[in-house]
Amino acid sequence: MTAHKSDLLRLLTERGYIHQATDASALDALAATSVVPGYIGFDATAPSLHVGSLVQIMLLRRMQQTGHKPIVLMGGGTSKIGDPSFKDEARKLLTTDMIAGNVASIQRIFDRFLTFGEGPSDAVMVNNADWLDKLEYIPFLRDVGQHFSINRMLSFDSVKLRLDREQSLSFLEFNYMILQAYDFLELSRRNGCRLQMGGSDQWGNIVNGIELARRIDGTEVFGVTTPLITTADGGKMGKTVSGAVWLHEDSLPAYDYWQFWRNTHDKDVGRFLRLFTDLPLDEIARLEALGGAEINEAKKILANAATAMCRGAEAAEAAAETARKTFEEGSAGEQLPTFSVPEGSIGIVDALLNLGLVASKGEARRLIKGGGARIEGDKVADENAIVTVGDAPVRLSAGKKAHGVLVR
Repeated sequence: MTAHKSDLLRLLTERGYIHQATDASALDALAATSVVPGYIGFDATAPSLHVGSLVQIMLLRRMQQTGHKPIVLMGGGTSKIGDPSFKDEARKLLTTDMIAGNVASIQRIFDRFLTFGEGPSDAVMVNNADWLDKLEYIPFLRDVGQHFSINRMLSFDSVKLRLDREQSLSFLEFNYMILQAYDFLELSRRNGCRLQMGGSDQWGNIVNGIELARRIDGTEVFGVTTPLITTADGGKMGKTVSGAVWLHEDSLPAYDYWQFWRNTHDKDVGRFLRLFTDLPLDEIARLEALGGAEINEAKKILANAATAMCRGAEAAEAAAETARKTFEEGSAGEQLPTFSVPEGSIGIVDALLNLGLVASKGEARRLIKGGGARIEGDKVADENAIVTVGDAPVRLSAGKKAHGVLVR
């Protein structure tokens, strides 16, 4: 493998971020001699991003760590349409006020990962509504639309797979890739942006933007995509039985976030340490080589580092202490999910459901039937069992890793 000239490409390669790149040698040469402004777009379709977006956030962090300028592009304009990439159906359309609220909420997440300011490598956050909302339809079609081939657009996987499944793709959504390409053109003009990054599903959209900048302005810009992050058991990163793993503390408690990382599959520990923490590579190599029960210590280090980065050191320490009390001492930690039972008693099925340990009553009954439900460590055999709560909290468990506390 050719040695990289730039710290940026070297770091991204060593830590496993690169799936595809356009003219990697030219990008490497540019990054070795100048500050490269690079962007990633995030649509504001919810008040929080989830762990599935974390590899992209970390890409921007890696840019800043190697002296380059991260641009966080909030999709205030494109969120009004929704990216059709690998979606089974159209997204629900959001109002302008809902999108603005989501943008403000998401910005608080980025403050944890990046340093914003006016310096050469300080991050900036921009909103594509600033230019997309002002576009005039006929001039846009004439000046930009002429550079797009319908035949080529239909060949991109993000569109082709949707059509192959005979699922509806609205004209509104079909415009998304043109608008994303136009974002790259605007950012190259406004911010001197030379690089767009994204997940592997964004390759077609990124290539469109590169070609548009070249055709209209004659500007050379670049693209990098990351591999699809799946877990060792074949699951999608950030998808759990209980739902998405949100980055925002308002959407997911710090303990649950910590526990997500603590539950990492043994085979994923090294890869996740490289992608989602700042630990040195030699230390990561040592940790991923641990065998047997010792790998659990590496998982705790992963959980502590990932949680501290996203939620702060105090939240990570509190979550780790709760886990220690729960698993090592057998007591109920302070940050476990809690449900108040004012009447003093509750059915085991309802208790598991209200604590969020299961997604439905049917799942609760299956858990009990399979011997996975426990009250204070004792297996529950009867799905009609009643849990009585006195002055002391009562700890419920679903399997070995999910726990909650009933209080009066």
